[in-house]
Amino acid sequence: MLKKFKNFLIVVAHPDDEVLGCGGTLKKLSKLKKNVKVITIAEGSSCRYKNLVKYKQEINKSIALRKKWGIQALKDLGIKNYCFYNLSCGKLNSYPITDVSRIVEEEISKFKPEIIITHSDYDVNLDHRTVYQSCLQATRPTKSSSKILGLLSFEILSSTEWKYSKIFEPNYFVNIDKEINFKVKALKRYKSEIQSFPHPRSAVGINSLAKYRGMQSCNKYAEAFKIVRLYSE
Repeated sequence: MLKKFKNFLIVVAHPDDEVLGCGGTLKKLSKLKKNVKVITIAEGSSCRYKNLVKYKQEINKSIALRKKWGIQALKDLGIKNYCFYNLSCGKLNSYPITDVSRIVEEEISKFKPEIIITHSDYDVNLDHRTVYQSCLQATRPTKSSSKILGLLSFEILSSTEWKYSKIFEPNYFVNIDKEINFKVKALKRYKSEIQSFPHPRSAVGINSLAKYRGMQSCNKYAEAFKIVRLYSE
């Protein structure tokens, strides 16, 4: 699939989700000289503060720093085309879903992707599920979205696997044997996000999941995806 298509739009909720969800695949796509754009809907920092007014200056610094880390991580993965929308973290469900979907629709109109890759609808994180829903809505098989040939979802450590009542069931795997080290390096850019093992969002956690998905697909390391929709021309 990666070699067949040219234009890939990655839609994530927060800076770091692009690395956790498909960092190895992003690196592979950049090696294949594909056209890739990553858009980040929410800023990923303000939800950690109880008083948004009192800590406004600190929050703005945190948002700017996380964006800086995100740009560095994307550079590690070979991605030069990206956009940060900075909607409020932890509150995406408070926006009308049409507003979030409109962001995706406008990016589709400008970038003209064939494949869109985003979050799973099974994630514990509500922002993730909101972004998934917006992508599902923005890629409805209408005339305006007829060129969207595929919608895929990925898993996010410390979110997807914690939705115990529902399980992420992948049906598409990407070999990242040569890209796993780039994925780990990129996540380490996010100094406030990388954790110590046994937290899943750690270097060990990333390697462990990639090895597990690798065993499922006869690879050493792999990233797993769920094909939501896929059309043939």
